[in-house]
Amino acid sequence: MLDVDAVPTAWREAGDGAQVALFLHGLGGSRIAWEPQLRALSKVRRVVAWDCPGYGASQPVVEPTFAAYANAAADLIDRICPDEPVDLVGMSFGGMIAQVTAAKMGDRIRSLTLLCTSPKFGLDGTDPDEWRNARLSAIESGGSPAAAAPAIIASLIAPGHESVIPEAVAAMERVPDAGLMDAMRTIVHHDTRAILPTLTVPLLVLVGGLDEETPPAYGQAIVDLATSSPNARLIIIEGAGHVLNLEAVDAVNAAIGEHWMSAQ
Repeated sequence: MLDVDAVPTAWREAGDGAQVALFLHGLGGSRIAWEPQLRALSKVRRVVAWDCPGYGASQPVVEPTFAAYANAAADLIDRICPDEPVDLVGMSFGGMIAQVTAAKMGDRIRSLTLLCTSPKFGLDGTDPDEWRNARLSAIESGGSPAAAAPAIIASLIAPGHESVIPEAVAAMERVPDAGLMDAMRTIVHHDTRAILPTLTVPLLVLVGGLDEETPPAYGQAIVDLATSSPNARLIIIEGAGHVLNLEAVDAVNAAIGEHWMSAQ
């Protein structure tokens, strides 16, 4: 593994393949959240996992909007792979950013993989203020994102996957308060329902069958809206929750690898 604390966006990478894949972590993650994917998939790609702007070692965006986060992702793609398209993978909040980035970059994206995300915040009627206040309360009671991480992660995983908590907590411990607050202010404005029908990139959506944060119906809604994406499909991984890439490592890695091969 190689950590690159570049300005403005830092990342971790593995592998030295000619083809590049970029991984965007979720709201409570950081570049180390993708360790099982970097280890396995570096055999077929140069895999890069960013610290989202305002997270880890990355500088924050000036104004926290999805357009600003997508611009940061686009700038990083131009830096790490200026001449070829990339495979873009995003989870939860990172999956929302990935949708906007894919629409922005057009033919610079070879394939798009989305994990545990949605086409719109609160698709099931979740109230943005109630959602934000519940999470702020958990962080305030803990004293910091790092202190609150164990309880938050435990609420997101499916029963039987408690062994992944330390790894997920380690990723969340790298999240500064300000970066998390910026992301939380942004996420409630997510709505790509008008964007998804314009995507022409091969699309795979993965979701845990027991994910209550972004349930399978959200993933199906993405696929249904991606009417111009060739062979857009949803895979539901039974028994897993919202921290899907850690809870179902082998299934996730296999699905992503197969998607990349089919998109070549």
